[in-house]
Amino acid sequence: MNGYVMETRQVTKTYGSFLALDHVNIHVRKGCIYGLVGDNGAGKSTLLKLLAGQSFPTKGEIEILGKHGQKDLENVRKQMGCMIEQPGFFPNMTVEQTLRYYCIQKGIPDKGRILEMMKMTGIYEKRKSKCGTLSLGQKQRLGLGIAMLGEPKILLLDEPINGLDPSGIIEFRNLLRRLNEEKRITILLSSHILAELQQIADVYGFLSRGVLLEEISTEELREKCADCIELSLSDTAGYCVFLEKTFPEENYKVLPQERVRIYAPKRPGEAYSRLAAEHDIAIKSMQILQSSLEDYYMKLKERGAGK
Repeated sequence: MNGYVMETRQVTKTYGSFLALDHVNIHVRKGCIYGLVGDNGAGKSTLLKLLAGQSFPTKGEIEILGKHGQKDLENVRKQMGCMIEQPGFFPNMTVEQTLRYYCIQKGIPDKGRILEMMKMTGIYEKRKSKCGTLSLGQKQRLGLGIAMLGEPKILLLDEPINGLDPSGIIEFRNLLRRLNEEKRITILLSSHILAELQQIADVYGFLSRGVLLEEISTEELREKCADCIELSLSDTAGYCVFLEKTFPEENYKVLPQERVRIYAPKRPGEAYSRLAAEHDIAIKSMQILQSSLEDYYMKLKERGAGK
């Protein structure tokens, strides 16, 4: 057993001549929160629809909870909850009626499940309200409640925080964390709001124009986006000689315009400025930098486009 609850192998999806997904291989481990990163139109919703069984790949194979093949996947998807694109509701049905409708549709005995979902998602106070009167945030909460009705092992969420206000985003994020930590639900969620994904995901998959550019864990990403110190110097070559001799363990790079960037520095900034002063090398400027998830994704896209 490889520990993956969801995996795709060379999954490709075309719509006529349009290539929506191009030989995508994702690996989602049990118990993780997997953040699918990409611009609008990158292929995130398409991939989620394939995993949910709402669409079928043109080529490639999907494996969920160790099962593959259309019939086995049909059965195992009963252990998944999905909220893909905008949740669909009957505008004249109340929140409570909507949850009851989906219980009947999915063959799930109520037994207090509807009440539990309304309280868990924070929609209980709106239980008698018609769906057509709900705000976007309330609709997202109801959509999550529907996805959770069958006590799923896996949740697929497409842009779940899209359109939420800042307090709504924080509440939704905390709710997903709780589901992941307390109920051990594996969550695959997509978003183009990268700063928010950075607050919650354990693993990232970067999609661009249907191509999976990279999969990377939070720890690996943190290391790659670690703080760095950038110095603009009068003598770059001379400084690098002294840097290697004095601090041989430092990882650095020489940049254009007489600059040196030290990645994940192991000592305070004063140590590097002192090193320059001791050898009569003038420092024109020194600054501490840190890459964001957005920066990392943009650089990844640039490298991908250059292939």
